[in-house]
Order: sequence, then C-alpha cells, then structure tokens
Amino acid sequence: MLSNISNLERAAEPSALAQTALRLYQKHFFDLLYEAHTVHRSFHALEDIQRCVLLSIKTGGCAEDCGYCSQSAHHKTGLERRPLLSVEDVRAAVTQAKEAGAQRFCMGAAWRQAPEGEQFERVLDMVRTIKSFGLEACTTLGMLTLAQAQQLKRAGLDAYNHNLDTSREYYPKIVTTRTYDDRLNTLRVAREAGLTLCSGGIIGLGESIEDRCAMVAELAALDPQPESVPINLLMPVPGTPLEKAPDVAVTDLVRTIAVARILMPRSRVRLSAGRVHLSQEAQLLALFAGANSIFIGEKLLTTPNAALSADEEMFACLASGDVRGSVSDAGN
Repeated sequence: MLSNISNLERAAEPSALAQTALRLYQKHFFDLLYEAHTVHRSFHALEDIQRCVLLSIKTGGCAEDCGYCSQSAHHKTGLERRPLLSVEDVRAAVTQAKEAGAQRFCMGAAWRQAPEGEQFERVLDMVRTIKSFGLEACTTLGMLTLAQAQQLKRAGLDAYNHNLDTSREYYPKIVTTRTYDDRLNTLRVAREAGLTLCSGGIIGLGESIEDRCAMVAELAALDPQPESVPINLLMPVPGTPLEKAPDVAVTDLVRTIAVARILMPRSRVRLSAGRVHLSQEAQLLALFAGANSIFIGEKLLTTPNAALSADEEMFACLASGDVRGSVSDAGN
C-alpha cells in the first residue's frame, strides 16, 4: 500500500520528515521500489531521462576543507590546479556536449565564494554562451551574494547547484570551514534571485542511515523543493581524509534515491558521481527507483565518469529490450 507521501503537506520541520524518510528507507526493498516507481510514473514520463555534462571551469585550490574533495587546498591529492577557463574553452566544451546529446550544461568552479570583478564577468559570458546553444545552464561557484545571483539570472542561468552533502548533525565531521546554515543561505539567495535549485548529497561519507534520511528530509522541507536533487556516491580520492571510506552497498544508493523520489515527487533525481563503479544493472535499478537524470562525459569535475558507449548501450537496453547474453545461453 502506498504511503501517499506525494499528496501530503510537507512538515514545517525537517526532523518530522526525517522520521518519515527513515520509515520509508527501512521498508522491504521491493515494497520501497514499488512505491517509488509508482510515484515516479505519476509525475514523470519513463523515457524522460535528462543528460547533463559537468565541466570544471576553475580547478583546485579551494579554501574549503570538505573531506571528500580532491580540489581542497587542505589536502595533498596531487591535483593540478588550473585557473579559470576562457569563454572559448567553454564554447568548445558546450559544442561537444550538445553533439553528445546533452540537454543541460553545468559548470563548477573551486571557489569558497564567487569572486567579484573580471572572473565573475567571464562566468556570466560563459552562461550566455551556454544559452546560445539552447541548453539549460547550471553552475556551482560556492557561496553567492544576492547581487551575484541576480546577475547570473539576468545572464540566463537556469539553476544553481549547492549540495547539502549530508545531514546537519554529521556535516561538521566532513566540513569545518563552512556551516550547514551557510549552505542553506546560499540556496535561499539563489531562490530569491529566481534561479531553480540543484541540491543533493553524497552517500558513503561514513554517515548513518539516519543521516542519509535527514539529508533527504532537509531538502524535501525546502519550500519550494529543489527542482534537481543529485545523489552522489562517494568517489574516494587518495590524499583526502575519506580516501579509505568503506564501500556502500548498491541497495543503499537505490534506497536513498527511492526515498528522495517519494518525498520530492516533482524533482529530477540525478544519478550523479560514482556511476563509473556501478554495473548497468545497478544503474537500471536506480532509474527504476526514480532517478531521471545522469551526467555524461568522461569526467565529473575531476573524477572519472561512465563511458559514453556504456551509456548508449544502457539506453538501448531500456528502449528495445534487446538483452545480450540471454539466461538460456548462460547455462549452455
């Protein structure tokens, strides 16, 4: 029986939603999948899976100490720092992305706070370039002032990404250079400027099930809810504090996606970082649970992503039912 979460008025406090999220997360796996998929079909077309590209436009040297990040100046990861790209560099990347079938182009810059001056003006030109190709434009530049968010909106930016990463309680164990409320304030500023929100989290940081559910609940309690919710699987990077973080079961990733889908029925739930470590079957399970967006391309900022050929094979499998290597063949 469905819990009809999508028809309920959201609680004013994330803590109340966290209890609902936890009850969902702990359901029988198949019951949870059934409910999430039913909600998904009620709000989205099955074939509507958005393809996005994410480009690092300024790499390394970030003043934040996020324990998972290869770009933090606090960690010795061997990452080569790169200054802000030129507008022409971005134009070339957008051209390639559109040819590969991307519908959304996202840019990430390793800044704690978006800068003023020439660099910010260049980012505005990058946004205008993306829009000239007819693609959705999203960027993540760290914390923003309201004036900066308004300038991005006027330039044509569709969405601003700023992830919560994990629960409020667990967050200080991952990041100490910025508070949880700093992150929520950045989302508030972006929303006030008229931008849509892209905000999600990472699983595999050593967090508990309760932390995962609290993170999803925090997002679901936003009003309006984020239009885009990326769910990332930690990509452990040598030289970071989380380089030896234990693996997360695929079912935990799928459960998190399913809970996000039920609590945020209208949002795009993005199967984001970590796909390179997932089998095709695991990714299909995540899509069944409610994910309806992926990132394509060889990199997500600085970490590897699934190959384009593998993505094409997965989408062909979804569309045609042409199963290569049948069960009957396997026993012969």
